Amino acid sequence: MSNAQLTHVIIVLLLLVGLAQLLGYLFVKLRQPKVVGEILAGIVLGPAVLGQIPFMDHLVTSATHQGNVLTFVYWLGLLLLMFVSGAEMQQLFGRGERRTVSWLVIVGTGIPFLLGLIFGPHLIRPSLAGPHGNRLSLIIILAVGVAVTSVPVVSKIFADLNIMDTRFARLILGVAVLEDIVLWLALAIATAVAAKAALRPEEMAVHLAVTVAYFAIGLTLAPRVIRRINVARWNVLAQHSPTGYAISILLTYCAVAGALDVNLVFAAFLAGFAVVHKERRIFDDSMEAISKVSFAFFIPVYFAIVGLKLDLIRGVSLPMIVIFIAATCAVKVVSVALAGRLAGFRGLDLINLAITTNARGGPGIVLASVAFDAGIISPKFYTTLVVAAVLTSQVAGAWLDYVLRKGWPLLKSDVAETASDTDAAASDVAEAAEPVGGPHDSEADAARLSDRSAPPAAVHRPRR
Repeated sequence: MSNAQLTHVIIVLLLLVGLAQLLGYLFVKLRQPKVVGEILAGIVLGPAVLGQIPFMDHLVTSATHQGNVLTFVYWLGLLLLMFVSGAEMQQLFGRGERRTVSWLVIVGTGIPFLLGLIFGPHLIRPSLAGPHGNRLSLIIILAVGVAVTSVPVVSKIFADLNIMDTRFARLILGVAVLEDIVLWLALAIATAVAAKAALRPEEMAVHLAVTVAYFAIGLTLAPRVIRRINVARWNVLAQHSPTGYAISILLTYCAVAGALDVNLVFAAFLAGFAVVHKERRIFDDSMEAISKVSFAFFIPVYFAIVGLKLDLIRGVSLPMIVIFIAATCAVKVVSVALAGRLAGFRGLDLINLAITTNARGGPGIVLASVAFDAGIISPKFYTTLVVAAVLTSQVAGAWLDYVLRKGWPLLKSDVAETASDTDAAASDVAEAAEPVGGPHDSEADAARLSDRSAPPAAVHRPRR
């Protein structure tokens, strides 16, 4: 690569990361997901906007065609996003709502996924398929696209709205964690089928078995082994450079996956899942450092390049976008509402659960990127999946913000928890304010006893 070509790549990276951070900041100020602004940065630099200017078009085209560096940064951003997401799976999963989470996962996710598999054969059209797409892989991608829920975007929305410690947040994140693990496996199978579609059935079956085995070992056996190695006395790298050690685990997982011809995206997810231990938080600082660097540069550039790949001139089908978003949102919302009903929720609780779990966010965009890069889906279907992920995330964030500004509860049980916490705090304050008894305190003691015998309506409660 010549000096001029490298300069073009550096200028494009500068524009991508600068514009992604700027638009991401503006969208956060507008109470919208930051990822939307980052994708918009790529769209602005793409052929639909600044690409109409000859100089910018030449600059971006030159950087893209010489794009070994851009491609590497794109994939590194995607791998780091999956690595951080896998680590968050360990940190955010709660144990207190297993029955409710089970209903929401089995019914709220299972029904959309099964409906996608059942009706997919009747909905698949040639316009959806990419150069390596086949019937089975397209059906799986369609089913995953209907059922997926975003952990990173939803958790970011919860953090921005300061509701991460509520029961509502625990339920949604628990559901998203479990369903994403299953759906990533389905996506891994789809990419394996697409890659080996031209081989004999025996070879394709072996490749699928290797993919499933890699995923199963990565979720069960490998994390236990990694956690023992993490705290081993002979592990000098983990002791003296935990950040470098964490990155080495990511690279090791990816190297093994590459040798087995398994998609590296899932290897990065499993590496993050393995490196973090919920009880021994020895890598918290390291993962925080990796997360800060990733979200400062690599992940915004990844999402910006996602936007750069969107061909809003020739790669858009408005009927496809409208039909896909309307149909998939209806299926997802109705399924989650039914699951919530079976779990004992009513009224506004069902609406909040359904709209929030319908946010496709980061996983929806990763789904589109992986399927598009594997040649499974067409540019039009890629654009449809990305637009669906963006719009559903925006709707979820706007709805939760509206509910909180109205003073409505996200879940009725959250109100009960808040009231209980307030009562406990008021009781602690009252006990701390009582003077220590002495020989001259009999009148005060009698007055306090009289106050405690008063009806509940007479007790003063602090305002929240």
